[in-house]
Amino acid sequence: MAKIAPITKNILIIAGDPSGDLHAANLIKNLKKKDPELSITSIGGMRMKKESSTFIYNLVSVGAIGFTEPFKRFFLWIKLIRIIRYYMNEKKPACVIAVDFYGFNHQIMGLAAHRNIPLFYYIPPQVWASRPNRAISIARLAKHIFCIFPFEEDVYKKLGGHCDYMGHPLLDIVPGFELSEPVPAKDENYPFKIGILPGSRKDEIKRHLLIFVKSFYKLKTTYKNSKGYIFAAPEIPDEHIYKIIKTVNPKVTLDIDIVREENYRIRSSMDFSFTSSGTATLENALMGVPMVVAYKMPDLNFAIAKKVTNIPYVSLVNILLKKPLVKELLQNKANPDLLSQEAFSILNNPTKLNAMRKEFSAIKNLLGKSGVSGRISDKILNYLKN
Repeated sequence: MAKIAPITKNILIIAGDPSGDLHAANLIKNLKKKDPELSITSIGGMRMKKESSTFIYNLVSVGAIGFTEPFKRFFLWIKLIRIIRYYMNEKKPACVIAVDFYGFNHQIMGLAAHRNIPLFYYIPPQVWASRPNRAISIARLAKHIFCIFPFEEDVYKKLGGHCDYMGHPLLDIVPGFELSEPVPAKDENYPFKIGILPGSRKDEIKRHLLIFVKSFYKLKTTYKNSKGYIFAAPEIPDEHIYKIIKTVNPKVTLDIDIVREENYRIRSSMDFSFTSSGTATLENALMGVPMVVAYKMPDLNFAIAKKVTNIPYVSLVNILLKKPLVKELLQNKANPDLLSQEAFSILNNPTKLNAMRKEFSAIKNLLGKSGVSGRISDKILNYLKN
């Protein structure tokens, strides 16, 4: 066993998916704000690269998720693990912060533990939904766990882990909405703003974008003045998106804009969104944007998921509310006919739309208070000082 690593001003932070990149970047901002002398080395995405002192690799752009995809990235992961091992041996960081992405980060936990480098796990995997055994290794190897849902804390504490529920980090960045007045009925001439959120990874975009754009055009046959907005991740170039959507309509750029934003200003103004299951569903709810949720994955992944998942819903909104508030269309049901049908049923029915928004307003109260990244950075820095 290596000697205890000395306390330095170096911190290593690792994330591997777009939402982890977003929350890790905000954590880095808070850490450096509280201690400007910190040197942050990271593996993650474009947002983390912008905030870090040293950036090693854009792991987010690889997009290895699910049950079979990580095997395709095996040799890349081996190379990155070797780099991280070398970094730990040479730089002896004060701590490591693993953000979500358990498939890769569980290897990092072992590397840090072997060198007596404290590891903080931020946004642990959703063991309450599937594969609960993952919680055992996290509870054993992580110095401290920062969970983002209130029901996660007891899971890790029962296993002997040091865990705090700090609130959900989306509260720090997503604007809320007011239920001051009901949304009125709109006629077919109204210029509806329709959000298109096919996911943030290339494989998700490949499976969902075409379906969502076709669904938008079905709406547009009735609501002729509607405008579509594709909300894209920094890692996905416009060319990749246009190559897909121009197969639907060569003049698609007249009807649909590609948007990249950090402040949710445009996205919060949407009247409705076609949304891939994931963090985007929770973001929509916090902004009061009605939606239909869809998800497609390879048949093998879906078969495995059905066997290992122990909850009845896929969207975080339905999971938190414990009921099917938003329609979930999976696999073959995720098609333009059913998606547009659900959209029409909401946009044509102000009572249903306003009832959904009222339910959304309760979700914020389930997620704690804002200032999450600040509280977590305080915890980490206090530990390192003491």
